[in-house]
Amino acid sequence: MSDRRPYIAGNWKMHKTGREAEDFLWALLPQISGEDHAEVVICAPFTALVNLIDGSRGSRVKVAAQNMHQAEAGAFTGEVSAGMLSELDVRAVVLGHSERRQYFNETDAALAEKLPAALAAGIEPIFCVGETEAEREAGQMQDVLRRQVTEGLAGVPAGQLPAIVVAYEPVWAIGTGKVATTEQAQEAIAFIRELIAGIDAAAAPQVRILYGGSVKPDNAAELLSQPDIDGALIGGASLDPGDFAALVAAGDAA
Repeated sequence: MSDRRPYIAGNWKMHKTGREAEDFLWALLPQISGEDHAEVVICAPFTALVNLIDGSRGSRVKVAAQNMHQAEAGAFTGEVSAGMLSELDVRAVVLGHSERRQYFNETDAALAEKLPAALAAGIEPIFCVGETEAEREAGQMQDVLRRQVTEGLAGVPAGQLPAIVVAYEPVWAIGTGKVATTEQAQEAIAFIRELIAGIDAAAAPQVRILYGGSVKPDNAAELLSQPDIDGALIGGASLDPGDFAALVAAGDAA
């Protein structure tokens, strides 16, 4: 782990009502009230955001949304804008998650607009990239990452790359129980950092890059020990306050 501050983000996906989010916080906050080394982020459904924001004020928890539209306003039924999230005090947003790409046809072109829109509203983008199992087996991992990183970051203003958090999530390891080996995760994330250096050499050492894909308390420390892995984007294990607290502890120790 470098001197980049560790970043532990739980992605709840379509889980937890507002009341369940409050219950989660009551259980979590006493367990993470000590060392404050890692940043702690909860990425929640839209309906739970206000509950989490109100319940986490004064704590180390930062609340993130799981998606947003790139336009400031318009005829986009079912969508929310960066300004709407900012008004709620949402401080980060997941963009380009593989499930958004796969099920909702989110494109690299759309992400090239969403990232600067989030930054302009003062919201930290958590920008997700990663290859499918078929792409990895076909030897296309680097080609996929090159396209996603370069096209997705194309609209980011000069000098603002360090404000973005990148999450490498090999699609074949999400919710499957499969985990990239430590070597596979480090190799891919180091390659992503090289790609960022090709855009802005000065920014690359500052950008935090996370690993996401079946991260659990028993494998987090090894992953976080790698030189280019700055944290984790956590799915299933983030739904249990005890497991998530253990992952925060791994980030604090990194």
